[in-house]
Amino acid sequence: MSTETLITAARTLSAAVTPMRFATPITHTYNPLDYAWAPHEEYLRKFGAGKKKIIFVGMNPGPFGMVQIGVPFGEIAAARDWMGISAPVEKPAEETPARPIEGWECARSEVSGRRLWGLFAERFGTAEAFFTDHFVANYCPLAFFEGKRNVTPDKLPAAEQAPLLAACDAHLRALVEATGAEWVIGIGAWSELRAREACAGMAVQFGRVLHPSPASPAANRGWSEAATKQLTALGVWA
Repeated sequence: MSTETLITAARTLSAAVTPMRFATPITHTYNPLDYAWAPHEEYLRKFGAGKKKIIFVGMNPGPFGMVQIGVPFGEIAAARDWMGISAPVEKPAEETPARPIEGWECARSEVSGRRLWGLFAERFGTAEAFFTDHFVANYCPLAFFEGKRNVTPDKLPAAEQAPLLAACDAHLRALVEATGAEWVIGIGAWSELRAREACAGMAVQFGRVLHPSPASPAANRGWSEAATKQLTALGVWA
């Protein structure tokens, strides 16, 4: 598989969602596939090549992760030090002071990303070893803010969700087709649901792992162990 296929798919998704507008209470919408395109493209070029057995799919960018640096679940230390990504980040056209884009200078930790990439680093050692058979993507590329508060796409009105989900479904199908993935694993229940709907009829199996969010009491009790147990039960990991 050519990484150019993934890059084209990501550009197509970005072009589809950029003109979308979302009503109050959403005050700002960030598209990191625009202002943080350079590190996202670097991520695709470094780790998107070849056939993948498993695609992990998250919901949408977190405020201290992909929103900052364009890498899914982009805990900065993991992206910079483990993956070796360093391309510069620009600024969104409309930035809210409540959620500034600091790029690689962001000092806040993306806890979900720290947990996710921490598990993969512990199990596989190098990023290259992990990405041999695995890939990580976000279903929706946009982040939505009500002032400072993060709003997830499942909370948008149905009329606003419809065109967004259509674009995201098309991108996920393109990703599965391009990678030849055997499994799509939703990171959280909503991501699994979207994957099942988007990829219905495709020759792929579905599953889910607990979302690593610090807002989840279950994740806070030991996310790495819980996710490993779920993936082992599915037969995804030996």
